[in-house]
Amino acid sequence: MRNKYIESFEKAQIAEKTVPDFRGGDTLRVAVEIKEGDKTRIQNFEGVCIARRGEGTGETFMVRKIGANSVGVERIFPIYSDSIQSITVLRRGRVRRSKLFYLRERRGKAARIKELKKK
Repeated sequence: MRNKYIESFEKAQIAEKTVPDFRGGDTLRVAVEIKEGDKTRIQNFEGVCIARRGEGTGETFMVRKIGANSVGVERIFPIYSDSIQSITVLRRGRVRRSKLFYLRERRGKAARIKELKKK
């Protein structure tokens, strides 16, 4: 049982931000605002969404990309974070499960995800 005041505050926080509909297997481009000293810049993090968890303002999603020298890089983002400028869905993936942690062991072509065909 949650406090009704906290729930109303969270609803107000969620209403401010628009989040696209995405799930595990989708390829995303997350524009993150990075502060360096007194300057700020926007850096894109592009990869496959491998998990979503939580609810309300505490909801997070995990994005995995292959960086330099074939090293996998994963980042966890809060969906309603102020540092996230935008989330863009580049591809819809056809997967059978919501958590794609098995991609950590896959390399190269074995780590590919088929694209969901539109009807």
